[in-house]
Amino acid sequence: MIYETVAAVDLGSNSFRLQVGRVVDNQIYTLDSMKEPVRLASGLTADKVLDAPSQGRALDALRRFGERLRGLDSGAVRVVATNTLRVAKNAMEFLPQAEAALGFPIEIIAGREEARLIYIGASHSLPMAAHKRLVVDIGGGSTEFIIGKRHDPQLMESLYMGCVSYTLRFFPDRKIDKKRLREAQVAAAKEIELIAHDYQRLGWKEAVGSSGSARAIADVLELNGLNPNGESGITREGLDKLCGLLVKAGSAEALDLPGVKGDRLPVLPGGVAIMSAIFEELGIERMTYADGALRLGVLYDLLGRFHHHDMRDSTVAQFRRRYQVEADQVERVEATALSALTQLTDASPAEADVLFLTWATRLHEIGISVAHNAYHKHGAYILTYADMPGFSKKDQARLAMLVLGHRGKLEKMGAIPSGDSAWLLIFCLRLAVLLHRTRDDRILPAFTVKLLGSGYQLDLPAEWLAANPWTAAALGEEAAVWKQAGRDYVVKSRPAWKAA
Repeated sequence: MIYETVAAVDLGSNSFRLQVGRVVDNQIYTLDSMKEPVRLASGLTADKVLDAPSQGRALDALRRFGERLRGLDSGAVRVVATNTLRVAKNAMEFLPQAEAALGFPIEIIAGREEARLIYIGASHSLPMAAHKRLVVDIGGGSTEFIIGKRHDPQLMESLYMGCVSYTLRFFPDRKIDKKRLREAQVAAAKEIELIAHDYQRLGWKEAVGSSGSARAIADVLELNGLNPNGESGITREGLDKLCGLLVKAGSAEALDLPGVKGDRLPVLPGGVAIMSAIFEELGIERMTYADGALRLGVLYDLLGRFHHHDMRDSTVAQFRRRYQVEADQVERVEATALSALTQLTDASPAEADVLFLTWATRLHEIGISVAHNAYHKHGAYILTYADMPGFSKKDQARLAMLVLGHRGKLEKMGAIPSGDSAWLLIFCLRLAVLLHRTRDDRILPAFTVKLLGSGYQLDLPAEWLAANPWTAAALGEEAAVWKQAGRDYVVKSRPAWKAA
């Protein structure tokens, strides 16, 4: 059965999370999300029994989730429980109460199944890449390690260590000193040693962190300038500095740094200790961050199939339909823009430039759905702030910049470095849009474009320019726009008999 709305619930050891998504063309767009910091792992007694207060917090959260999910078909909702309910001896007694509070069945999933779903979620929130990625997810009670390629996980493992359990074990009174932090790091390193050889043998090109601990650590490092050279994500140098600051402060609560959120603060020491051990044992120098994790993976798994294509293409196609972009005009502009790019790059354009120019041509008119006046600005706004599955924020910003720059003055593009290939893409897109202003199927003459020292040269047949005075005048105006931006734009006419 096909559902328009699906939902995933993640009963984690630190937080309970709910995500509701709308299914459009095999893509999932988030409609709603909820988070409850239940701290289930803190309710595990020494003999692995879930105590009454933690059960009470869990049931209260599930009742709130149940209200949001009310009315959804059971087939459209999947609920998974992770490490704490995996190890709790009284989980089977607690489960019927939990299902009654939520109104849906709950699955307690194994560690490797959790890892598989985490990887699916992370890979669907990242740009498609041909290289292998290592995804690391530090949860409240366990940490998952996955190496995969595209949307296919290849090596998966779940280790029994998490930010909640390690904070309780090594920092029970919330006090941090050098000895305690080192003990936590060593304990984590011993766990990681068991898998390090296999993971390093398979190898990866990019390390990615997912879920709350990775996001919290990345936020602290970025907002406080702890990473070298203003790098984003998590770096080894930044982690070392953060460890030093934690020891100096004496507790996470005394760490007076922007970016440390209240609900994440109590378990930050355990998460930092585990993350620093991961970097050390696996030889990682830098780690990026993925927004998607277990919940998003559950949603895609719920659809019953993987997406073996670039999600960004599907997202662009969906946006074209949503904003009713004229298909024939897109095809004209795309063919001409790509032809210009091929000429400017001696028939060997970079793959990324081809992709971004293609996407920009397909989306450059989405702003018309808002208003024709300044539609390029409306389109850029949509692309900046819309949910675009598969696109990173950086990718969205670049795409929005191209759409913004495809018409109007170029002074607004001043922030683009002079050597950035975005200038090539903007030139190609503007040229194609200008040449197809008539929006009909008339055949364009053979044209040539080439790079000048500080700009571009366009050659067109003199006879065609004479027969199309409106376009000829527009090309003259275009040259003036580029000149104001400090770049040459030379339009040359050639006899019709001269070869292109």
